[in-house]
Amino acid sequence: MGSNGNESSATYFILIGLPGLEEAQFWLAFPLCSLYLIAVLGNLTIIYIVRTEHSLHEPMYIFLCMLSGLDILISTSSMPKMMAIFWFNSTTIQFDACLLQMFAIHSLSGMESTVLLAMAFDRYVAICHPLRHATVLTLPRVTKIGLAAVVRGAALMAPLPVFIKQLPFCRSNILSHSYCLHQDVMKLACADIRVNVIYGLIVIISAIGLDSLLISLSYLLILKTVLSLTREAQTKAFSTCVSHVCAVFIFYVPFIGLSMVHRFGKRHDSLLPIVMANTYLLVPPVLNPIVYGVKTKEIRQRILRLFHVTTHASDP
Repeated sequence: MGSNGNESSATYFILIGLPGLEEAQFWLAFPLCSLYLIAVLGNLTIIYIVRTEHSLHEPMYIFLCMLSGLDILISTSSMPKMMAIFWFNSTTIQFDACLLQMFAIHSLSGMESTVLLAMAFDRYVAICHPLRHATVLTLPRVTKIGLAAVVRGAALMAPLPVFIKQLPFCRSNILSHSYCLHQDVMKLACADIRVNVIYGLIVIISAIGLDSLLISLSYLLILKTVLSLTREAQTKAFSTCVSHVCAVFIFYVPFIGLSMVHRFGKRHDSLLPIVMANTYLLVPPVLNPIVYGVKTKEIRQRILRLFHVTTHASDP
């Protein structure tokens, strides 16, 4: 910390690994690195398949490409530094680099939430208004939705580094995670952080809260429509939604769990919150390609074809 009268300005922070498991974390880094590589390769495979298969150039799969791209960026924003901590004990991070990582993690998470909402809207139109689907979700409109997700995520999170930059730091510069989070950094300030807290709540409510509410509403409307269909049509409709529902739970459950830990958990009395934080940004990128590869017939068939695995004609 650099002194400045009675206050200090942070020049760098210390990122911790796994307290109490310093000797084991070197070996624990190997499975984490393997999961990271699986996440990157899995999502790149999804993007490659959708891009090269013209029959998949539909809104549902274009949104899936956006989701895969965001998953790669989210995991890459934290995992390399985490590996450096575990393998090389590189625990320091410069103040500006910390703010950049914090902005990247939060803004990309906001973008992913928006894309999940767009995917829910796509399923709503496809099932509840199938005759209008092609006219409502045209390729230019899907592109604009993707750009809107980027602008929205970046705009909502842009003030966070600015607010942190204005804070004086005179306490410990040790962060409780292996990457920089807004909730973690602002707690080290020795000034009033009510602006940060209030704006953080506004962002959560207006982004994550609103998105999850609208996703729930879309599926209530979908359920109402599906229940009026024949049994065969119900099965087909539900099968097109399963992958997205899984992706929604995969994203929101760890996010809500980590938020609850930050608000109500104790900082040093358990290793669980730290483990949750270290795996939070890795769970969706690893599981999403697996879910869509297993549950989506079109993606599954093309993955098997890509790796020269023959499929039976009766493959469901």
